Amino acid sequence: MTGSEEPRVVVRTGEGLCTEVSVAGHTVVADEPESLGGTDAGPSPYDYLLAALGGCTAMTLRMYADRKGWPLESVTVRLSQERIHAKDCEVCETEEGRVERIEREIELAGPLEDEQRRRLLEIADKCPVHRTLNTEVLVENILVG
Repeated sequence: MTGSEEPRVVVRTGEGLCTEVSVAGHTVVADEPESLGGTDAGPSPYDYLLAALGGCTAMTLRMYADRKGWPLESVTVRLSQERIHAKDCEVCETEEGRVERIEREIELAGPLEDEQRRRLLEIADKCPVHRTLNTEVLVENILVG
């Protein structure tokens, strides 16, 4: 962090994998399943990543539909994640090793026209978290204490 920036997220762990996550005054728990050495006291870090993408997608579609005055009643986003071989991915730039594959299923409820549904599906790719995941992300480590 530079200067007087306040951290947006603070994560603390003691023994084991169960971890307290503080986000803008809210506290949640991250953990891993028992099969991976955790206590299953909360979602895994990848679960939170998918939740961030799903939440951002749903909110982005809601804001867009509301701004257009479209009859969108609700948005449901279901997500899953897996690692696949790069050679098995037809649309990936990476040709070797593995790539992360996120499947995002979007359910739009309401009397929308086909063109509105098509446009909302396009808008899903414009949510800020989706855009972040599709860019090169630089994570800088600073050791303190």
